[in-house]
Amino acid sequence: MLQLTDFIIDCPDTMKLAAFYSEVTGRPVKEGSHADWAGIRFGEIELAFIRVEDYRAPQWPDRGHPKQFHLDFEVDDIEAEQSRILALGATLRHDSIGPDGYGWRVYTDPIGHPFCLCRNKHVTWTDQGVVWNKRE
Repeated sequence: MLQLTDFIIDCPDTMKLAAFYSEVTGRPVKEGSHADWAGIRFGEIELAFIRVEDYRAPQWPDRGHPKQFHLDFEVDDIEAEQSRILALGATLRHDSIGPDGYGWRVYTDPIGHPFCLCRNKHVTWTDQGVVWNKRE
């Protein structure tokens, strides 16, 4: 099983950008947000902001500075989903799965956009999809 959980935007200051989008949308910045990762929940999907060193802003529509984002998909079986997406044309770029089986892997789609398959400790799968458990 696979479920889209995050739409992630690169930025130089996560809390500043999260505060801006919090004001725009009227939704609060997620508790636990910090300098490296901040988020705003929209039901099952989070709009997230990740800090990037030496950030270069996109200059739309200038193609020399393209848009910068990636998608996260929570999976219940990362090996099975990896086999499936590689067969569809994805390319594995980075593996950050720990010895406990949790973490993420970065892939690119057939034209180079990055996305991640994630396996988080704080997730329970139900018939309705992903349920985020409270972190201790």
